[in-house]
Amino acid sequence: MTDGIFFDTDCLCAFLWVKEENILAGLYPGRIVLPAQVYEELKYVPHLLAQADRMLACGEISTAGMEAGSVEFRDYLKMTTAGEGTVRVIGKGEAAAIAMAKERGGTLASNNLRDVSWYARKYRLSLITTGDILEEALRRQMITEAEGDCLWQKMIAKRRKLPTGSFSEYLALPKQGR
Repeated sequence: MTDGIFFDTDCLCAFLWVKEENILAGLYPGRIVLPAQVYEELKYVPHLLAQADRMLACGEISTAGMEAGSVEFRDYLKMTTAGEGTVRVIGKGEAAAIAMAKERGGTLASNNLRDVSWYARKYRLSLITTGDILEEALRRQMITEAEGDCLWQKMIAKRRKLPTGSFSEYLALPKQGR
C-alpha cells in the first residue's frame, strides 16, 4: 500500500465522537488504516469501537498489524519505550501510525503535534490533522464553513484539542502556522 492514511486514536476519535466518520469515508475511501494499537485503544470507549467496527464491516477502513522483528516494529518499540534523542516516549497509537506511515509510504493523521511533529520531520512524513481534513471537506463542498464551525465546536465540547477556537479561525491561519 502506498496511499494509506494511518490514523492515530485522537484524530480518528475527533470524527467518531461527533458521529461524522462519513466525512473520513467520503474523503478517503479505502485508504484509512487503523494500526492494531489504535483499534485496541478504541476498546476503552465501546460506542466509538462500535462505530469503527461498522466502518470496518463496510470496508471504509482497515486495520493493520506489524510483524515482530520488522523495521516498523523496531521503530515502534523505540518510540514507545526509549524515545529518540531528546524526544520523549510517545503513545502506542501514535507510534504505530508513524512507524506504519514511514515503512508503508503513507500519510500520518494525528492531532497530537507535540508528540508526532519531530518524527514526521525526521521521516519526512506527510501529516494531516483534523483541521486539514475539515479544510479538504470544505474544498470538496462536503461541508460549508458554518458546518465546519459547528463540527469544530462539537469536537471541542468532546475535549478534542484543536489549535484554534473555531474552524473559521483555523482557516484564517497562514498555512505555516497550522
